Amino acid sequence: MKSVFTKEAKIGLVSIISLILLYVGINYLKGINLFKPVNHYYVAFNNVKGVTISSPVYVEGFKVGLVRDIVYDYDTTGKITVEISLEDKMRLNKGSYITVFNSFLGGAELHIHLNTFVDEFLKPGATIEGRMEEEMMQSVQENILPTVENILPKIDSILGSLQALIAHPALAQSLDHIEKTTRNLEVSTRQLNQVMSEDVPGIVDNLKTVTDNFSTVSENLKGLDLASTVNSINATLANLKLTTDKLNSTDNSIGLLLNDKGLYDNLNSTMDNASKLLLDLRENPKRYVHFSVF
Repeated sequence: MKSVFTKEAKIGLVSIISLILLYVGINYLKGINLFKPVNHYYVAFNNVKGVTISSPVYVEGFKVGLVRDIVYDYDTTGKITVEISLEDKMRLNKGSYITVFNSFLGGAELHIHLNTFVDEFLKPGATIEGRMEEEMMQSVQENILPTVENILPKIDSILGSLQALIAHPALAQSLDHIEKTTRNLEVSTRQLNQVMSEDVPGIVDNLKTVTDNFSTVSENLKGLDLASTVNSINATLANLKLTTDKLNSTDNSIGLLLNDKGLYDNLNSTMDNASKLLLDLRENPKRYVHFSVF
């Protein structure tokens, strides 16, 4: 059976398929999905340093598109148009802008800054404002390096002071004292551990015994008739008060004896006379004692 396609037609068909596969493969390697619906926007920049075709486009750290093309406007100096393709569901609010961010290791990324305060959205094909973020190295050179230059003399002075401090004999003495203190603390800790392991259990047992004794005394006190005891004490105190009142009163003999000064003086005089009588009796016994035989 004669073939429908000639040899030349087969070669042409294979070539077309190869070119299609090559185009799809190249775009796939660039990260472009030809079968995924996208919307195209244009971004106007004054500087696109580091931006290349297939540079990623992010919004809040999430990749939503790629750079499709970069065109320099030779008629208007300094104007560069970057074509980007974004996912079909990605919509841009009016007033949003895109910045170029150059990483420290090289390469650039486009970051979308959405204007969330507006509910109106740009149509595909619209032109968006582009801005250039400050490069990291330029920021370091302009902001950090001057500060470092001012700090370097102070660091040199601090290092010199630190070297003098380290070389000072007092530091060695202090370290020696710290070492001795550490050894003493180690000995104290060892002794404390010994006390805790040997003496503290005995003390705890003694405390437990004392606690048990207190508990026993408390139980005994609980069993006492404290009301009767207090009443007896009150009666005793009342009787003692009555006796004291009688001793201080002059309507009884003991009261008169304790409170009558005249009686006290008479008794004192009587005792004095008795003492004189006894003294005279001892010195002159013949006055009072007479002996006769017949």
